[in-house]
Amino acid sequence: MALHGFIGTQIELKSPADKFYKIFKGQGHLIPNVSSGHIKGVQLHEGDWETHGSVKIWNYHLGDEVGTFKEKVEYDDENKVATLTGLDGEMFKYYKSFKAIFQFTQKGEVSVANLTIHYEKRNADVEAPDRYVGLMVTLVRDLDAHFGKA
Repeated sequence: MALHGFIGTQIELKSPADKFYKIFKGQGHLIPNVSSGHIKGVQLHEGDWETHGSVKIWNYHLGDEVGTFKEKVEYDDENKVATLTGLDGEMFKYYKSFKAIFQFTQKGEVSVANLTIHYEKRNADVEAPDRYVGLMVTLVRDLDAHFGKA
């Protein structure tokens, strides 16, 4: 069994891709208000909310796990990609590296979110991070529902 891998999914959304990217790029502090069932808070640790290389600490609740995820963010404005490279957090008990990628594209009237995690397991007994992809999906769906109400 390989220790390196990636896992992901693609979901269709009702709201414009630009809205999702705008939240991830400069308004991450609003996400706990929209997805409060899973995201309990986010703090800026270094930099600011929209600068490439900024560091944030997310507090999340996922099943029976309550944890933090310290990440350094990279943005690709042209392709509407936010890459969260893990620096510290509970998942590092199981993974040596962890990178979550949110990409939003507009295809006519439909937006698409490509959600991917690149990871390296600490050992072969560790499962792929399916539950974290599930958290990404829930977060994006919560945002889509929120945008639909506005």
